[in-house]
Amino acid sequence: MSLDTLKRANTLDKLLSQVQAESAPQEKKSYVDERLWKPELDKSGNGYAVIRFLPAPQGEELPWVKIWKHAFQGPTGKWYIENSLTTLNGQKDPVSDYNSSLWNSGLESDKEIARKQKRKLEYYSNIYVVSDSKHPENEGKVFLFRYGKKIFDKLMAAMQPEFEDETPINPFDFWEGANFKLKIRKVDGYWNYDASSFETVSALKGNDDELNDIWGKQYSLQEFLAPTNFKSYDELKKRLDDVLSGTVTASAAAMIDDDVVETPQFKSEPAPSIPSTDEDEDDTMSYFQKLANDG
Repeated sequence: MSLDTLKRANTLDKLLSQVQAESAPQEKKSYVDERLWKPELDKSGNGYAVIRFLPAPQGEELPWVKIWKHAFQGPTGKWYIENSLTTLNGQKDPVSDYNSSLWNSGLESDKEIARKQKRKLEYYSNIYVVSDSKHPENEGKVFLFRYGKKIFDKLMAAMQPEFEDETPINPFDFWEGANFKLKIRKVDGYWNYDASSFETVSALKGNDDELNDIWGKQYSLQEFLAPTNFKSYDELKKRLDDVLSGTVTASAAAMIDDDVVETPQFKSEPAPSIPSTDEDEDDTMSYFQKLANDG
């Protein structure tokens, strides 16, 4: 570039305009997955909607996908929220390894920490929203629905009823499935779904053209298991160490009197948006018993 070109290009107005552009408020990016449908509570703290669980997406075998994840706040005040590698054919995961060492230390205080850091189970399915009084604009549309073990148990109970006078149904079937009345109550501060139930068996729509259109709008579930949705063991270990920094390992904790250990004070990160549901209570004891046995 010649000096003449530099003289014309390097103007004060241009530099100031660039500074102003960089200093201007930036539009906040939304990290909300618009594909996900979530029920909403009313003023009384209850929630109600009618949804229909849909079949497996085209080219996939199951109408649900299961994801294990960890979500907890460490002593540093930082949050660890990551998909667990145990989702992928039981691969090793640093939090599971750390929880195993805590559990095997023999200290009840370590076991309590491990319980708080245990895996949480999430399922994803495609649904059709039949009725949503809080957001009627969602009615007649296909969404992804994230739910936990309690609702999954209701799906299994519909397919494998406990009593002989109950007829098994496939809740994921277009023709012989059933609408699901999702009823939410607040119990001890958590979302409770015990009052939810299936309606009688009915076809979702009256003709196959409409059903084919709905089927074509469903989202892939196997995408949730793509490697890009999971960090490597080393990456997760680095994040875990950052969240736990300032703590002692389980083996060291066994040698220290808890009464004389001074807890470091850290500035806490704001709590992320984590649904308050009772869905996280899965197989806690059996999970940690397995960790102890594997150790």
